[in-house]
Amino acid sequence: MTDHSNPYLPYIATVDDTWLETVGDRCVRSFKVTLDDNSARESWSHQPGQCAMVGLLGVGESMFCISCSPTEGKFLRFSVMRAGKVTQALHQLEAGDKLTVRGPYGNSFPMEEWKGKKILTIGGGIGQAPLRPIVEYVKANISDYAGLTMIYGARTSNDLCFKGEFEEMSRCDDLSCHLTIDVEEEGWQHNVGFVPQRLLDLNPSPENTIAITCGPPIMIRFVLENLKKLGFADEQIYTTLENRMKCGFGKCGRCNAGHLYVCKDGPVFTYAVLKNVPEAFA
Repeated sequence: MTDHSNPYLPYIATVDDTWLETVGDRCVRSFKVTLDDNSARESWSHQPGQCAMVGLLGVGESMFCISCSPTEGKFLRFSVMRAGKVTQALHQLEAGDKLTVRGPYGNSFPMEEWKGKKILTIGGGIGQAPLRPIVEYVKANISDYAGLTMIYGARTSNDLCFKGEFEEMSRCDDLSCHLTIDVEEEGWQHNVGFVPQRLLDLNPSPENTIAITCGPPIMIRFVLENLKKLGFADEQIYTTLENRMKCGFGKCGRCNAGHLYVCKDGPVFTYAVLKNVPEAFA
């Protein structure tokens, strides 16, 4: 058993399964991962919204949101877009390969505080990854909430993550799923248009509702504007920041947005906090 009183020491973990979510040059691959140390696996505790540092010995490590809910079991899931050195190396992994994990880091979405409310998630592209744990958590505890509505879009249907899970949602009471793509394509049976406009078209009521949005910065900016048009208060709106994080616990100073450190103060914030931090949406 490894002594983890030193927060810099990672856990060794095994890739149980891996699969492509999207295709293309910047494709997204998901990994189901289990910590090798049994005591670490049993004591690990994360909540929707938290992150972990994932690494490969001799390559490096990067921070990723944990894209599974703790309600799903004693494993971790990461959904990684291929972009740089570390992510390209991670995309080469197969079941049985080893990687390192340290965390969990950051705050989380206040799921207990949201009980009794309607939950509205608004995602774009890989931004659905930090929203997926909310969706799964609410699905597992649906009687605690007043309903779940998911709006999710991407440039094309090939750029949508977690597609296999949306059909299941459409068959569940108290759940609604609205998919959209930017440009019309043959065989697409859902909405065509940008996510912020789809939000306005659906016109959700702000009454007893929490809205959470994640995605490209330009999408978030217009989603926030449209939520305000619909009457949502600043305290009803949540998002995450994804500034580059190196250490995970506020020592390196790389992830600051104004006076905030994303790894310590975030990554989850209300709009009431972020609207006073111009750097947040730069």
